[in-house]
Amino acid sequence: MECPACREPLIVLELDQVELDHCVSCKGIWLDHGELNLILEDAPDKDTVFSSFALAPHSKEKKRKCPICLRKMEKVLCGAEGNVNIDRCPRGDGLWFDVGELNEMIQVGSWGASPKVLDLLKDMFGKTLGSKQGGV
Repeated sequence: MECPACREPLIVLELDQVELDHCVSCKGIWLDHGELNLILEDAPDKDTVFSSFALAPHSKEKKRKCPICLRKMEKVLCGAEGNVNIDRCPRGDGLWFDVGELNEMIQVGSWGASPKVLDLLKDMFGKTLGSKQGGV
């Protein structure tokens, strides 16, 4: 599968029995349909995260193609204040997170200071998970 941001091949990583596709070049993360739900399954307010998704029709970010169906993805705002802009396949194939966006979205929930999933993601991706610059 090809990265929707930089067109490099995505590598498959397994996180707590969930496969996620990661771009080692731009540090983005692709989650197939249902995988975010699996990652957040123990979170007490995961429904709040999903209900916060709202289309961002006037986003200035370039629309990317879904790596599965190749259709242009929708820009979606999520988070309590709608401040995290992610890409969602219009057919429901999955979600694309640029570097740092998955961390930002997870932190809008009330999972405490060190939620299990955030710890696992940080173990896998290090400081790049939370840094838009991708630096270590």
